[in-house]
Amino acid sequence: MLSCLFVSCFKNEKQPQPVSGKTNTISIIIDDQLWYGEVGDSIRNKFASPVLGLPQEEPLFTINQYPAKLLEGFVTDSRSIIVVKKAATDKFEIKHNSKSLPHNTFRIYGKSVDDIICSIELNSAQIIKTIRDSEIQKIQEDNSKSLINPTIIKNKFHIDLKIPSGYEYMLHKKNFIWLKKEIISGNTSLLIYQIPLQKLKQGTDVVENIVKMRDSVGRYIKGREPNTQMITGEAYAPYFFTTELDGKKTFETKGTWELRNDFMTGPFVNYAIIDKRYNRILVIEGFCYSPSNQARDLMLELEAIIKSVKVAKR
Repeated sequence: MLSCLFVSCFKNEKQPQPVSGKTNTISIIIDDQLWYGEVGDSIRNKFASPVLGLPQEEPLFTINQYPAKLLEGFVTDSRSIIVVKKAATDKFEIKHNSKSLPHNTFRIYGKSVDDIICSIELNSAQIIKTIRDSEIQKIQEDNSKSLINPTIIKNKFHIDLKIPSGYEYMLHKKNFIWLKKEIISGNTSLLIYQIPLQKLKQGTDVVENIVKMRDSVGRYIKGREPNTQMITGEAYAPYFFTTELDGKKTFETKGTWELRNDFMTGPFVNYAIIDKRYNRILVIEGFCYSPSNQARDLMLELEAIIKSVKVAKR
């Protein structure tokens, strides 16, 4: 029977080293024989599976493989590394280092190929969550170095939302704000709005309600031609999850948006926060338009901004 060992190790360095690493990139240290066999297939199936809600298929993580003979200490270009090898005993171990790269080191050891694959199956969800949480934390730390003035959003919605410099107000209405940042390949946007709590009808299809809700504000975002407002993509049903933001029940919806009667399209992530304190549904959505470049990392940046939200106490 496979035994799993969970170890957390925090190192205190007197002089912190500069940290970098590419977003959503992990290094796998593994022998070629394992990498090009069933173990490698299992790793790719778990860590390079398609990201949900993107218009084009993109992997969850970009994977760089290194042979096991390479010392782990030299693989410092990734914030997370996974070491996989055969060993005398089965072991799963996690080590954290907030001061230098890699921030997360995962070790998966097994007496046989089957044992290694079993450990990957058992622990992949935890590994993915740990890596994604670290990526979001790093983005939030980078964002905090230069933020836009929070006064307008704080006064209107009673929230603290850490939005990095570069975003500009495109539209500012009573219960709706649209911010946009221009990038080389297109743009990224944030929508913030609120509706009365009772608008999300109990006992009805929540996804259908959220789609109607976001389509109703799509009239504010349109193309140059008439009747080209933004709507939820109709080709595929959006993905739906229940989560928490700032300790509040939240509906997370991922999918694609499009402009009606137009060619523009892209991914979105929508968080509908059930805020009973203010008797409202607070909605924060991020979406991007980047037709020539991959959208995975752009959407993670938007997710990191949204997950920084804190609702003010009354």
